[in-house]
Amino acid sequence: MKRHAPSAERNREPLLSVLREVLPEHGTVLEVASGTGQHAVHFARALAGLVWQPTDMDPEARASIEAWRQEEGVPGLRAPLALDVRAEDWPVAHADALVAINLVHISPWEATQALFRGAARVLRPGAPLVLYGAYFVEGEPPAPSNLAFDASLRERDPAWGVRRLGSVTAEALAHGLTRERVIPMPNHNLTLVFRAPSP
Repeated sequence: MKRHAPSAERNREPLLSVLREVLPEHGTVLEVASGTGQHAVHFARALAGLVWQPTDMDPEARASIEAWRQEEGVPGLRAPLALDVRAEDWPVAHADALVAINLVHISPWEATQALFRGAARVLRPGAPLVLYGAYFVEGEPPAPSNLAFDASLRERDPAWGVRRLGSVTAEALAHGLTRERVIPMPNHNLTLVFRAPSP
């Protein structure tokens, strides 16, 4: 029931370093597409002032998250909720931050559009939306590993694929979110930080 992803072990510390900088000290963090639950456990333990709310649309993923939660007993980690970003009503009405790791490329483009639409709806003014994953950056030669990754994703599902940074940024702007930072990460990944509009 408890799943384990080696990539989550590899990238959790670099991600945590970024989250320490951009997340608020207190409040609720909504994690979309939490996957195995390894990130949720690690971040909730390290960022003890926050309430970490994991979600996933896959019931097997939610079972894995709950298994990790029960085993680790981290006080700030809530039970996982079912969330499909394409739904008009999310199970969390308001959040002080939103985190989505490896969602944008392992889902149809409509999911990214829905993610920004939902973020604009639930994030408090000025709150961060943090995305992590592989991106193609306009004007920069793509890393061979990202080209191979993109090809493998599209073989699994033609609707998946590594997205262009400019396209993702434009979609965020269309929903009122502004891009604040682009942070290089190990293995040719990026962390993107967007901000919800202030009043």
